[in-house]
Amino acid sequence: MGSKILNFFKRLSVTQKVILCILAFLVTGYIFCLPRHLFHVPYSTVVTDRNEELLGARIASDGQWRFPPRNTTPEKIKECLITFEDKHFYHHWGVNPFAIGRAFYQNVKNKRIVSGGSTLTMQTIRLARNESRTFREKLIEMIWATRLEFRASKEEILSMYISHAPFGGNVVGLDAAAWRYFGHSADDLSWAKSAMLAVLPNAPAMIHLSKGRKTLLDKRNRLLKQLLEKKTIDSSTYELAISEPLPDEPHALPQIAPYLVSRFYQERNGEYSRSTINKGIQTQVEDLAERWSNEFGRSDIRNLAILVIDIPSNQVVAYCGNVHFDRKQGGNQVDVIQAPRSTGSILKPFLYYAMLQEGSLLPDMLLPDVPVNINGFTPQNFSMQFEGAVPASEALARSLNIPAVTMLQRYGVPKFHSFLQQIGLKTINRSSSHYGLSLILGGAEATLWDVTNAYAMMGRSLLQLPQRSCSLLLPTSRITESTDPFQPGAVWQTFDALKEVNRPEEIDWKSIPSMQTIAWKTGTSYGFRDAWAVGVTPRYAVGVWVGNATGEGKLGLVGAQTAGPVLFDIFNLLPSSSWFTRPAGIFVEAEVCRKSGHLKGRFCDEMDTLLVLPAGLRTEACPYHHLVTLSADESQRIYENCANTEPTLRKSWFTLPPVWEWYYKQHHPEYKPLPPFKAGCGEDTFQPMQFIYPPMNARIKLPKQLDGSKGFLTVELAHNNPNATVFWHLDETYQAQTQDFHKISLQPAAGKHSLTAVDGEGNTISTTFFVE
Repeated sequence: MGSKILNFFKRLSVTQKVILCILAFLVTGYIFCLPRHLFHVPYSTVVTDRNEELLGARIASDGQWRFPPRNTTPEKIKECLITFEDKHFYHHWGVNPFAIGRAFYQNVKNKRIVSGGSTLTMQTIRLARNESRTFREKLIEMIWATRLEFRASKEEILSMYISHAPFGGNVVGLDAAAWRYFGHSADDLSWAKSAMLAVLPNAPAMIHLSKGRKTLLDKRNRLLKQLLEKKTIDSSTYELAISEPLPDEPHALPQIAPYLVSRFYQERNGEYSRSTINKGIQTQVEDLAERWSNEFGRSDIRNLAILVIDIPSNQVVAYCGNVHFDRKQGGNQVDVIQAPRSTGSILKPFLYYAMLQEGSLLPDMLLPDVPVNINGFTPQNFSMQFEGAVPASEALARSLNIPAVTMLQRYGVPKFHSFLQQIGLKTINRSSSHYGLSLILGGAEATLWDVTNAYAMMGRSLLQLPQRSCSLLLPTSRITESTDPFQPGAVWQTFDALKEVNRPEEIDWKSIPSMQTIAWKTGTSYGFRDAWAVGVTPRYAVGVWVGNATGEGKLGLVGAQTAGPVLFDIFNLLPSSSWFTRPAGIFVEAEVCRKSGHLKGRFCDEMDTLLVLPAGLRTEACPYHHLVTLSADESQRIYENCANTEPTLRKSWFTLPPVWEWYYKQHHPEYKPLPPFKAGCGEDTFQPMQFIYPPMNARIKLPKQLDGSKGFLTVELAHNNPNATVFWHLDETYQAQTQDFHKISLQPAAGKHSLTAVDGEGNTISTTFFVE
């Protein structure tokens, strides 16, 4: 074949060869004359809800309201445009010779340009090139128009035109015009509105809403008359259409979910984004946020953020990043959903879950709630009180700080730090040693997005759904599935504790059938800067943050008092659902001590048969029950003389460590301390006293007094015998003796010290501490 072509070319004359080369050049130029992308213009950022209802938009970088190009053209607009601009649109190849000839004749006759003769395809090229109107430019438009007809379908050409046609002012394209002039989508335009928009691009600078209204109305009605004559519309539709008035002024675009729109503006500038937001839920949440913000504003608490996730689909249905978007003050422009904030107690359920799953905790196992000092770290409960010992589930439900710190110390900070990163808390990105034990009390920062997502993951594990990244966009083209960090058994037990958290209504919600069950948790950061509340049902996970985005603390900014009521108001407006079904085939039965929550020990006398995780069978048996031998006449008064040679009663006795006991018995009047032992009774190894402060290896800074002199250190211990006398020694030097309340003040020098206490029975206890 190649040789035949070569021989044919050799037989041609020089003139023929030149003509052939010119033709080849022209054909090649024609083929490649049209750029791959016709339009190089910036577009507005447009965000819709899941049903493609507009939530909001941001103007393009050139100051034009130009929505991203659409793929289809509404039928009414299509009919109006073709009737008004190019009746033979479907019958030419980009250029209409008859229209060009007519325009040429009219322009020569009138000695000025009165008609252009351009087809819609040529107008599309003119919009793309944006050059001055000359005969040379007209010729280029004609060439490009025919070439465009070979590349694109008629529908595609029409879509290009309506997406880039000017509609007056800074409004470009059909979609932007429909929203600016009529306040709704182009798909919902009436015949009158479609006709008005069809005639606008013909002379957008001369006819628009503020001037040339009569000319615009006349043009619209003439077009409607043509549609009637073509029988595109009937007479009744025509009469209704011409009676429809023109809009008075442009409409403002919707401002729904403005913080989400701004987020997409930063991440997807110039794109059309169909979000997962449910517009109905979003508007209700925003109205609720506005009402609560006005309430909080009285206390100078200015900011509020809410996130609602549909758990089965793992899609965000409401995104309220803050309040008062239109106000440029008080941190209102901060999208708090994405802003790292101190976590307060909101991470405690994750630690509770991790220890249950590992098998180092049972739900009602007693945890210490006593004063602690861990290398200078002295956590306090919110109530500033101590209860001695509290069941783990109750400590979680009441958000007690000291049991949580004890749990973290037992579980290990590095391990918990790794787990938090595994469940998606990306802002906890420093080393575990940086956070230390404060990690569980708000020593780290997390975003409302990450925290609410983590709670949603727990809910998904109970629904036995695969874990995947939470979505904000529809359709989700790629779903990233990941390993599930949560197992349903431990999640069930965690939620079982969280649904017992006292609700803001302070009512017995279980007695009201209409009240749905919610597992929820609050958090309050140090200095009252952040208030959190996150709740989960089988349908939704809701996260709420209240505070000041500028970081100012306010007295009363407490999770349970601010974020909590908002959370329950949101759940009240969401569809309710029945509670999670307990996972089957996971739990095993175990005998558990009723008082301590540990596995049944050798001397436990009151037990419950409970369902626990298999890993929980590895936990320690109850260490708090002891077998005590009592004398024969011990019916009224417990223990008097254990030297009886023939004891008649052996009793199981529940005893706590002395410091635990000291606080525990103040809240539990039924608790009976173990009576004193006589030497030789077989319980000489029992330690009757324990230091409350300072704990072993505590590092202490002594405060200065008002006159600048060195302050005092107050040391304290608990003794299980209220009548005991205790003798105190500091570094083997006698200091004092105490009775009833065992507390003294010391002024030790800087350095390492040893503190020893001896009671009247010869029992001794020592601790070491450091003064800095």
